[in-house]
This record gives sequence, C-alpha cells and structure tokens, in this order.
Amino acid sequence: QVQLVESGGGLVQAGGSLRLSCTASGNIFSVAVMGWYRQAPGQTRELVATITSGGNINYKDSVKGRFTISRDNAKNTVYLQMNSLKPEDTAVYYCQSVVVVTFNRGTYQYWGQGTQVTVSS
Repeated sequence: QVQLVESGGGLVQAGGSLRLSCTASGNIFSVAVMGWYRQAPGQTRELVATITSGGNINYKDSVKGRFTISRDNAKNTVYLQMNSLKPEDTAVYYCQSVVVVTFNRGTYQYWGQGTQVTVSS
C-alpha cells in the first residue's frame, strides 16, 4: 500500500500565496511522477502541474508563471508554490503519484485525500 498525505490548503485573498505539500509513503520502490490536480464544484478534475523524477515539468497554461512545482526525491515529497492566486483557482487540490511498488515492481497511480484551496476576491 502507498499513502499520499497532503497539507497546506486554506483560505487566502486574491493576490496571495499558498504552498501545498504532499508526501508519499509505504511500499515504494520508486516514484516516477508526482503532480497536482484540482477539481472545482461542478467541474471535472484537471491537471495543474506534474514533475517527473528526472525533473521534467508540465503546467496547466493558466497557472504558468504563477505556480511552481518542485519535488524532493529523497523524501518522496512534492510541493506546489502558488502565487498571485485568483478566485478561479478555488478548488480541491489533489496530489497524484505514479509509483513503482516494491513487492511486484508494478506501476500504480495513487491519489491523496484532497485539500481545499479557497481564494476570496
């Protein structure tokens, strides 16, 4: 089993900043990809940013220049620094990870429980 534990959500005014963290733990051989997705009420879940173990990064267009994803491979932790937040960034943010597990070297996708980010205007 692999668990993803998120932290760092909250309420912030427009233009403010928040930093999300997510740590993967459990039966991990390696973590190929870590990322963040979000889901606003009535909307489908969408990619925000992902980062591979080699450091390749992908961002949703609307967050480029405002959000920064990074990871600490030794700690199996991914961060999302969110600056210049806008009300349209309000959503539940989910950590996602693609993990190679130890017991069978299979590759599986895991999700965190989600953390609420609310940006007031």
